[in-house]
Amino acid sequence: MVRKIAAVLCVLALAACSAVYRNHGYVPKEEDLSQIVVGVDTRDTVAEVVGSPSAGGVLDSSGYYYVQSRVRHYAYRRPEVVSREVLAISFDDAGVVRNIERFGLEDGQVVPLARRVTESATADNGFLRQLLRNLGNFAAGDILD
Repeated sequence: MVRKIAAVLCVLALAACSAVYRNHGYVPKEEDLSQIVVGVDTRDTVAEVVGSPSAGGVLDSSGYYYVQSRVRHYAYRRPEVVSREVLAISFDDAGVVRNIERFGLEDGQVVPLARRVTESATADNGFLRQLLRNLGNFAAGDILD
């Protein structure tokens, strides 16, 4: 009985240390991309054929970007990006497909897709300095009303 319990505990311990993979994003299949004709299709037809992009360019003429990532989570370690694929569809000024490109991790460095940093205008000001600076902003008429 003790051996069975020990065996079950060993199996559970090994299962707890196994890697967990998570997939994020979407990149269209090659069969869907073969329906897009460079120089003929427009933004609307691309969205109809392969779906809405994960991200669009800053400018209207810059393009559509489809991003797919696979991340491995292993026990207490930091999550690791195992694969990332970016499909870039660029358009000309008239909104017609100009180029279709694929990029992966082997093409460059891992680039974070989101950076959540809030800039603060109070970097050099302490609490007391901020409090004393606001004392002059009150008018007696506002308080007495």
